Formats: sequence, C-alpha cells, structure tokens
Amino acid sequence: MRSQEGFTSRIGFVLAAAGSAVGLGNIWRFPYLAAKYGGGIFLLTYFILVLTFGYALLISENCVGRMTGKGPIGAFRELCAGRRGFLGFVRIGGWINALVPLIIVPYYCVIGGWVAKYCFAMATTPVGKFAGDAARHPVPAGAPVSASAAYFQNFITSTWEPMIFFLLFMVILVAVVALGVQKGVERSNKILMPILFIMIVGICVYCAFLPNSGDGFVYYLKPDPSKFSYMTVVEAMGQLFFSLSIAMGIMITYGAYMRKEDDLVSSVNQVEFFDTLAAFLAGLMIIPAVVAFGGREAAEAATVGLVFVTMPQVFACFPCGQWVGLVFFLLVLFAAATSAISLLETNVHTIGQELHLPRKKAIFICVAEIIGIGVITVLGYSVFSRVHPLAFIEAYRDKDILDSLDFISNSVMMPVAAIFTTILAVAVVGLEKFSQEIRQNSRWRREFLFQLCMCVVVIPCLLVVLLRATGLLK
Repeated sequence: MRSQEGFTSRIGFVLAAAGSAVGLGNIWRFPYLAAKYGGGIFLLTYFILVLTFGYALLISENCVGRMTGKGPIGAFRELCAGRRGFLGFVRIGGWINALVPLIIVPYYCVIGGWVAKYCFAMATTPVGKFAGDAARHPVPAGAPVSASAAYFQNFITSTWEPMIFFLLFMVILVAVVALGVQKGVERSNKILMPILFIMIVGICVYCAFLPNSGDGFVYYLKPDPSKFSYMTVVEAMGQLFFSLSIAMGIMITYGAYMRKEDDLVSSVNQVEFFDTLAAFLAGLMIIPAVVAFGGREAAEAATVGLVFVTMPQVFACFPCGQWVGLVFFLLVLFAAATSAISLLETNVHTIGQELHLPRKKAIFICVAEIIGIGVITVLGYSVFSRVHPLAFIEAYRDKDILDSLDFISNSVMMPVAAIFTTILAVAVVGLEKFSQEIRQNSRWRREFLFQLCMCVVVIPCLLVVLLRATGLLK
C-alpha cells in the first residue's frame, strides 16, 4: 500500500530533498575536508564523484521509493518478496537504511543545539569573547586557537546549557514534522531553502572583499595535482553520503511521497545541482576567510572544529564580524534544521508504516528515542565523559559517545546500506526494470552512465570507504 501522504508538487519534492541534502554535511563538514585535502583538487574530485557514484545511488533510492510507495523496510521487503538465499537476505538492507536515521537524529539534535547556542551568543555577546584578543592580535598560522576552543569546550562540558539548547532544537524540529508532509516538511523547506541560499551568497560576497582573500580563492578553485592522493577520493566519497543524504532511508521515503506523474530524472538532477551548489558555496564562504585570516597553512590544518572554533576567531578579525557571525550561524542553523526535519520524517514514516500507527503516536515514539539517546550524548562530555563505547577497538578506544554514534552510523552502516541498495537494484529488481520506472515521464540522458556505475563503480568504491573507515585499509 502506497503512502497516503505526499508532496503537492515537484518543486515541493525538490526543495524538501535538497533541504535534506543541504545540511551540516555541506556547511560544516565539506569546507574543512576541502581545505584539508588540497582545496581545488578535492573540489574537482568531488564534482566528478557527484556526477557518477553519487548520482547513481541518489536516483536509485528515489526510484525504490516511488516504485513501491513505501519506506526503506517496506520497500526492500516488497522488492525481495519470493526471493530465496542471498537475494532474499538483501531485504535486511531496508532495516539498515531505517536504523541509520534513528541513530543520527539524536546526536544531530545535539549538534543543532550547539549551533543554536552560537546563534544566541553571537546576538548577545561581543565576538571577541569567543576568540579572546584575536581581533587585535590574530593567531599566527598553525597556532592553537585556544580562546575560542576553550569557549566551545566549556560550553559542551557543562551539564545544563547544552541540554537546554538540545531540547530547544528538538522541540522546533518535532513541531515542524508534527504538521505533516505538506504543511510541515514541504512548507518549511519552501521558506528555509531560499533564505539559506541568499545568506550563503551574501557571506560569499562579504568574504570576496576581505583583505588577502584572493589567495584563498585560488587555493579553493585552482586544482593542484601535487596535492592529490587516494585519500582525496576516499574522503570525497565519504562526504557524498552526508551531502546527498544517501544510505539513510531519506531519499527512499521522499521517493515514496513523489507522484507517479512527476519527472523523476529532472527532480533528481535538480536536487543534485542544488546540493552541489550549496557545498561549493559553503567552501567559497569559509575557505577564503580562513586563508585571509591565517594563510594556507591554517586551511590545510583545518579540523572538524572549523565552524565552532576557527570561524568565531575569523569573524573577530573582520569589520562587522559579530553580525556576519550571527548571519553565518543562522545559516548553519537553517541547514541543520532542514536536514534534521528529513531525518525525523523518515523515522516517523517508517515507524508509522511498520507498526501501523497513526502519525502522532509514531512521533511520540521518535521523541522518546531522541530524548533517550540525545541526553546520554549531551552528557557524554560531562557526566559520561569517561564512557567510550568503542573502547574494545584499539583505533577508536578514545572516541566519545557522539563520535562513536557518528562512526557507527556514517562510517560503517551507511556504506553497508548503500551496498545492499546497489545489489537490490542490480541483482534483485534488475536494471532494466529500474530503468523503465525511471523513464516514466522522463527523458533520461544518463541512463548508460547510471547502469555502468551501478555495475562497475559503486560497490568497489563503497568497499574502499568501508575498509578505510574500519582501519583495514591504511
């Protein structure tokens, strides 16, 4: 039975799917990876992978959803019905796709709470408080950003403040999803996505006129082959999961909400374009600013703390830095919200379908799960700071609770989920049947590329990502 809910128009699907894709993965993760792995050469590698590896998985998941009208568990179960042996076992891929967002949403709300805190702080506190004397005495390239790092560390290790912002972010998220697909998910993305892109472009223009930013633009936009390595490819492939929201059950769920008369190929192309544009612009607004502040060395030394530690110090050095910082963190907050909405919507849809529950009861179960795991994650930096869930693995014995959840979901489960989706398309359903579904109401110019990638490229790439993440490939 097809989902009774759905998007009212194709643009509603495009904006909702793009909102899912344009999240913390683009604004928070993509810039620091691009900075760390060679700037322009990482960008070029990423673009090539988006058009091949990423596109194949993105259109596959949307096709699975529209073909069955069900969430990940129901879709895999229906398509694997009657199959025996390994092809029957492939249905477990639906459960893996469904479990990923259940793990991600709680800690995503924790990070969303951090962003909300920085929005509040930027609006009420002089930016110099974040970075000490950075505004007067910029830290030399490569030196530790101790003041801003201390501010962030003091915040996340306190007990109640991060808890309050976590719950605040969760309440807003639940309120949107409770309104339903059309009034909540679709409408919120129609409002937030245009605002988000306007803010990104505005900060890009601001950064273009910063002193010494020219070298940052060259570093980011001009490929340097000498900085290329196999890690450039591995990290770019890993980033695609974050950027395109693949292997999370989201695109399967949103595909189920699509109308049969909608042009699937055109819709997916637009999602691919908007997401890639957002990632590109995110790098364009952050990397030149970091280079202008601390030189190329500062960019190459970038870490996951780029947004919360380095950027406040960058803003402290520039004119109107506090207000630009406020706009920046509002942008990150909107991006986090659009992605979190899609993650929660996927969980609500799956639980509602599988347990035959009305939407309100499914939301209640999701809220209980978010609070249970989220509270433990928040306290992972204070009360439970000595808890290391992956202590039994030597390479990951020091990971805290949030990092452990992130590693399990993103580095292990998502590549596995994508492998099962590929096998489902190629061996269980068959690429010709897949192509027939996709060609409905669509002119498909990349059909051969899709089939080539699904048969030859995707699974080897996913195995490399998985082996690298688990430490079996150095």
